Amino acid sequence: MYFVEKTKGINFFKQFDYLLFFSVLALTTIGIVVLSSATRMLPDGGEIMRKQAISIVLGIIVAIIVSLIDYKDFKIIGIILYAASVGLLVLVLYKGMGREEWGSRSWLALPFIGSFQPSELAKTTVIIVTSVFFERIKEGQGKNNIPKILLLAAVPVALIMAQPDMGTAMVFIFFFAVMIFICGIKYRYILIAGGAFLVSAPFLWLFVLKEHQKWRIRTFLNPELDRLDKGWQVIRSKLAIGSGQLFGKQLYKGIQTQSGSVPIQESDFIFTVIGEELGFIGSVAVLAVIFVILMRCLYIAKNSRDSYGSFLAVGLTAMLGFHFIENIGMCVGVLPVTGIPLPFVSAGGSAMLTNFFAIGIILSVSMRRRRTIFNSPQ
Repeated sequence: MYFVEKTKGINFFKQFDYLLFFSVLALTTIGIVVLSSATRMLPDGGEIMRKQAISIVLGIIVAIIVSLIDYKDFKIIGIILYAASVGLLVLVLYKGMGREEWGSRSWLALPFIGSFQPSELAKTTVIIVTSVFFERIKEGQGKNNIPKILLLAAVPVALIMAQPDMGTAMVFIFFFAVMIFICGIKYRYILIAGGAFLVSAPFLWLFVLKEHQKWRIRTFLNPELDRLDKGWQVIRSKLAIGSGQLFGKQLYKGIQTQSGSVPIQESDFIFTVIGEELGFIGSVAVLAVIFVILMRCLYIAKNSRDSYGSFLAVGLTAMLGFHFIENIGMCVGVLPVTGIPLPFVSAGGSAMLTNFFAIGIILSVSMRRRRTIFNSPQ
């Protein structure tokens, strides 16, 4: 009750961000319809749909409850959530489950819930706790806070890479880079980091990347290298999307998607169902909804009442944005396959709940915005 009581000075219905909330609901509705087609021929399709529906309902409830909490309270709540997510990431290394073809053991089996992916929660909690220190840097207290940010981000990333799950680790790197850019840290540090990555690239290729991860990069550059195995997903995905042409083949009538030719089309390659069955027009409509969501989140970040709210909104927007770009990009063959789901569309309870949690935080920032920041104090 403590955190909710602090919202009593806010007119919930007047200040609630309906544009963002209903844009997310629109994308979720599209997702559940498309998912029903993607899972129609799967033996466990009914179970997938049931779990997805439950996750959506719970996610909406979570988003509304979180929006009632003053986002500044997450400076405290975030520490608890961060510690819990790190603990779960450690547990995954010992008790994690996954299939060999997924390339990682990233899930925990939990009573009554089923499988849960702690890395999904970790992404959001890292943004929450590092935003505190980014705010301090913005206020001129950078000397002692930069090492804290690096440490807070490095611990979960290292644990996730140990699973190994390079795709999720890339999400951390992306939103972290965006937050650094917004913070205004001197460019020389960014250039040094970029140079260090280039220098370490051969070491990463030889000693860090697993063989299946190397093949993902090879087949991204040339899917024909292994068209019957490693390059199969990309080849079939591009074929399915291309066959949709302008208006698509209509829901439940996709030749590639209904025959099961595209692997993991209910999750990682859900956009192939959109491309083939809804066509170019349907794909553009989905992209338009995504664009509205991201632009609204950036507007909220720009107009937050303080730097902490801005960094929260920017970091969470960058996280969602990377998911959108990477998932669609790998489906059309312009980015490597990483197993990143499409937010609010792909099957997956962990991702659905944490994405709605992130939206709830952004809604909280929106409801309490007062003035434009991102400008240095006068």
